[in-house]
Amino acid sequence: MKYLRTIQTILACGLVFTACTSNRANDPTAESATGKAAVPVRVETLSKTKISRTIDYTATVLPFEEVNVAPATPGRIEKIFVENGDRVNKGDDLFLMDRSQLYQLKLQLANLAKDLSRLDTLLATGSVKQQQYDQLKTQYDVTKANVDFMEENTFLKAPFNGIITGKYFENGEIFSGTPTTATGRAAVVTIMQVNPLKLEVAVSEQYYPLVKRGMKATVTADVYSDQVFTGTVFRKAPTVSSATRTFIAEIELPNRNDLLKPGMFVRVAMELGEVETFVVPAASVLMQEGTNIRYVFTEDQGIANRIEVTIGKRFDDRLEIISDNLKEGSRLVTEGQSKLLNGDKLEMIQ
Repeated sequence: MKYLRTIQTILACGLVFTACTSNRANDPTAESATGKAAVPVRVETLSKTKISRTIDYTATVLPFEEVNVAPATPGRIEKIFVENGDRVNKGDDLFLMDRSQLYQLKLQLANLAKDLSRLDTLLATGSVKQQQYDQLKTQYDVTKANVDFMEENTFLKAPFNGIITGKYFENGEIFSGTPTTATGRAAVVTIMQVNPLKLEVAVSEQYYPLVKRGMKATVTADVYSDQVFTGTVFRKAPTVSSATRTFIAEIELPNRNDLLKPGMFVRVAMELGEVETFVVPAASVLMQEGTNIRYVFTEDQGIANRIEVTIGKRFDDRLEIISDNLKEGSRLVTEGQSKLLNGDKLEMIQ
């Protein structure tokens, strides 16, 4: 009898559980045994808006050209003609190396020139063979090339107009060819071209087709809050970095009144013209916790679809979003999205 009562109790509990389950299944707002209830949300239909595309980046001012000037071979420095901060023009004297070896080569060249002149006369009368003349002529040409090389590499001149930004030796010291500059290169002096200057801006790959040579760029520096400088894109990298998904745009920047200096921090803005893009409520764009990943939800046949996006320009309480997976006519979730997971059922509310 005791066992019979136990069995009856179990059967009664089963009937109660079945009834409860049946009631939950008949309630469309209740959570089912297999998933969550539909989440109430508001949506809006996406359509493209025409905006003026301006991209903003930061950069460091660079010299348009920088050369670490050094002789081709080690030797004693006879005289340095410049000091740090000196302005020089193209062709101005920078420094003179010991020229003892050059003087010896010049003496050899002079003797060879005399011998060659005599052979030239004898060759005309047939007193020497052409082969003998050719051998001496080759020796003369090699010595002449060495003299020209030593002339150029023992008396160094400025390759362009610029300013001396580094002097690493004094008169009479030995240049050994060991690194002397901050970049790990060997030099006696360093010269920079500071007007114009140059900026190298790492631009997102999505703008590669829009950045073109000759495009203007507006440049501002925090140290000159009331000054605006205008540069011009003169070169665009032929490749995109696979690590950063950016490419380098080089901007030539006239240095008005020499206000800007290499190493300064500046802000760069480039106008890319009008484009059509998606502009949505800023609140509809979510960020994955602990990352910089931004995403939105769209509604597709009553199901939430998560789409990762890139943030563009901001317009007050609205944001430009960029994604290949967004299309005109898509239904963007604008309210209730903070509680959603990909694949959740949605209930549209007015």
